[in-house]
Amino acid sequence: MPKQDPPYLRIADHLRRRVLGGEWKLGERLPSRAKMAKSYEVGTNVIQRAQEVLISEGLLEGKTGSGTYLRPPVPRLPMVRSRAVADFPSAPAPGGEWESESSALVPATEEVAQRLRIEPGELVVHTLYEFLLERRIVQLADSWEPMALTDRTSVTLPSYGPFHGRTVVNRMASLGIRVVRAVERPRPARPTAEQAALLGIGPNDLVTVVERTYLDDSGRPVETADLVIPDSRWEIRYELSLEEPE
Repeated sequence: MPKQDPPYLRIADHLRRRVLGGEWKLGERLPSRAKMAKSYEVGTNVIQRAQEVLISEGLLEGKTGSGTYLRPPVPRLPMVRSRAVADFPSAPAPGGEWESESSALVPATEEVAQRLRIEPGELVVHTLYEFLLERRIVQLADSWEPMALTDRTSVTLPSYGPFHGRTVVNRMASLGIRVVRAVERPRPARPTAEQAALLGIGPNDLVTVVERTYLDDSGRPVETADLVIPDSRWEIRYELSLEEPE
């Protein structure tokens, strides 16, 4: 006897056909999970799992405290990555902006310590960045800087002081530290629950995590960051200069 798919997958398949058949308009709210559960004669948890399948496919979107909606198509914008180390932090697109919140005296985890070439537990400054476009969060970043470099200076906290809003390159230059190189390692990932909520995407949506580390002219890491970029909204492009150095 052939094995049947779980109920949530069968319902997801049926909902997919209803969505693609035009039963709901773009942006329209679907019936409540309780109402759907009654019509399909299953529990609300089964409906939730079925809807999560379609959310991961980009057909639906969930809005906290509001319900589930037919997802309007979101244009996929180009995000150009270049060799210019002064680009971070920066707006992800023209007309964008960013907000940040910094915490000092944070012990470095083993992973962060390895990336910064310091001992685990050494103190770092941790900054959370939210990049916005049309007042909507479209990209996130976690940044860590060794406190040994900036402690007791006016640039210790990127979110405060006279250099608030300036790039890592500018802030380090004020201390006589010349940032000359960036190393990036992009990898596909799934967002955490908090990241998905902030970005307004589904828990199963793909994101690209760009692990970036800035180095000074001696090769010392001065900052490392994880950029979280929703794959459904951004097409990452790299522009590399081919000019021979003088």
